[in-house]
Amino acid sequence: MDQEFVEYIVKAIVDHPEDVKTERKVDEMGVLIILKVNSEDIGKVIGKKGQTINSIRTVLRVLGMKNKARVNLKLEEPESSKPEKPAPITE
Repeated sequence: MDQEFVEYIVKAIVDHPEDVKTERKVDEMGVLIILKVNSEDIGKVIGKKGQTINSIRTVLRVLGMKNKARVNLKLEEPESSKPEKPAPITE
């Protein structure tokens, strides 16, 4: 239920809903949902000062408490949005 909730909310926010993917992992710490979106949509998911992603995380925690589970959300950065490492300086 938590994974479907994240997909539903995020697909409603982004411009490329077909690129929204989630992965659910369960371990002794609880549930981890890893969210992958198109690099153009990452700003929309994060929101101003992280308000959007933090709101989604808050609702997920409430869902988790209802099911007696600890639920966390991780937004995975697409490879294209990661800053490139500068080339070493050679003289």
